[in-house]
Amino acid sequence: MRENQLVGYGLVVGLNGTGDTLRNAPFTQQSLEAMLERLGVNTRDANNMVTDNVAAVIVTADLPAFARPGNRIDVQVSTLGDAEDLRGGVLMVTPLLGADGEVYAVAQGPIAVAGFAAAGNAASITVGVPTSGRIASGAIVEREVAFEFSSLQKVHLSLKNPDFTTANRIAQAINGAISGSVASMIDPSTVTLVRPAGYEKSLIQMVTEIEHLVIEPDFPAKVVIDDRSGIIVMGADVRVSTVAIAQGNLTIRITETPVASQPAPFGEGETVVLPRTDVAVDDDGEKRLAIVDDGVSLQDLVDGLNALGIGPRDMISILQAIKAAGALQADIEVM
Repeated sequence: MRENQLVGYGLVVGLNGTGDTLRNAPFTQQSLEAMLERLGVNTRDANNMVTDNVAAVIVTADLPAFARPGNRIDVQVSTLGDAEDLRGGVLMVTPLLGADGEVYAVAQGPIAVAGFAAAGNAASITVGVPTSGRIASGAIVEREVAFEFSSLQKVHLSLKNPDFTTANRIAQAINGAISGSVASMIDPSTVTLVRPAGYEKSLIQMVTEIEHLVIEPDFPAKVVIDDRSGIIVMGADVRVSTVAIAQGNLTIRITETPVASQPAPFGEGETVVLPRTDVAVDDDGEKRLAIVDDGVSLQDLVDGLNALGIGPRDMISILQAIKAAGALQADIEVM
């Protein structure tokens, strides 16, 4: 049971002078002429068409599982040309196609834009993204994805976070609730559920019974690092073997304080500027090695690193060094 992505190309009208420049966006002019021709207006011979109230847009949507004709879905509208703002615009009828080229929904309606832009002669401000908007329930489903769930005899349960322990717990919990060997683990991300012979209820009723089972998922030991923002996220199962850690930085500060030297009153000479330079070196000599014992918990690890007086940037380097030494019992994922 999954969603299907839809995409379409359309026109937004009713913009207050913030649409595409037809000179810079020929596809907008061609689309506008084709739309007017379908409505019975011939503009093919007009060489001086000028309007900035129309914008070419790409419309995207997700078709939910089991969506039926007549259901409404949300759509996202994004500019394709040099339009500056979609506020006040109305999307014209736009077919939304699937990967197979078939039309599954049709979108139309006024666009809601969260961002805005304002400009003057000497300054401008932009909040959010005014060239992208959303139409709540803006598309009507015209075609459904055929899928007869009730006629199935076997289904696969796909785990969002693949894990051997979690998949095994799911299979055991289902077999215990149904009182039979109906579930089996194929791999860390898939559990197969087979409707047993003689089972009076349908597969849908079986799924309804098992979806209320409570499973405690098993999380892998992982450290996630975002080096750009200095964010570190560590799982509860992260463990560290016995290791000694020392952290220090060499800091050199050079301060220039020039001094003016003047001759005595009525004396001979001229005023000169004498350089004065102060050089200070801090090698963090007062810091010592810190011992992290074997099998410490996440809280002990954080407390030990904080006791060294280091920031997130240095902590990232230390965690990577501990991993390189083989003392960090977890995977490091750098975003």
